[in-house]
Amino acid sequence: MRIPRIHVDLPLTEHTTFDLPDGAFQHCCKVLRLKEDHPIILFNGQGGQYNAKLVNVEKRSAQIAVFDFVELHNESPLQVTIGQSISRGERMDYAIQKAVESGVYKIQPLFSERCEVRLNDARLEKRVQHWQQVAISAAEQSGRGVVPEVGFPIALEDWVKECKDMLKLALHHHSARPINAFKQPNNQQVALLIGPEGGLTEAEVTLAEKEGFAAVALGPRVLRTETAPIVALTALNLLWGDI
Repeated sequence: MRIPRIHVDLPLTEHTTFDLPDGAFQHCCKVLRLKEDHPIILFNGQGGQYNAKLVNVEKRSAQIAVFDFVELHNESPLQVTIGQSISRGERMDYAIQKAVESGVYKIQPLFSERCEVRLNDARLEKRVQHWQQVAISAAEQSGRGVVPEVGFPIALEDWVKECKDMLKLALHHHSARPINAFKQPNNQQVALLIGPEGGLTEAEVTLAEKEGFAAVALGPRVLRTETAPIVALTALNLLWGDI
């Protein structure tokens, strides 16, 4: 029997029963067509998960009976915050989805010189909500108990100044310094700057370097902006994380 794993944005407590939120109800009872007493795994992004089951299923509502809490041990010991230059459409969704699956700690969308996405605050708010939902879905699929935060977009020059007490790396394919040339960070925190489709400009790389970032290469080939997070996170976790 397949046991679906569902995220709910609610406090969760052992041995309680609550009404299933509308979105979760639609997914469980209308899309998956689950019946009463079907087991479900619940998590709220705060760590760990709960065994539960559907109860009191009706036409427009259902409840969840929560049983025991299950502690998870699948978070990377390496806390990587990615400064991801915003890319168009599905590329940004893909980058966020795969970064979450690969164990990212936080994602900070950035406006950079070659970023072609220009949105007003209202549309940006909707995009951030969408990106956060992409992160939630990726956490559901990958079995994580923590949902990485997707921040509200800011300028690249502001973000590089905010990163403190971290190993700071900027992906730049012109750099000859490989990622394995760096020493393990003392506090296991890494800031990783990734450019848009056209890459970071030389001025942006210079600015990042002034703020303590080191230009780093991920091999002799040029990666797409949505591919770079997967390769970089894999390399970092191979060096200092849980792979």
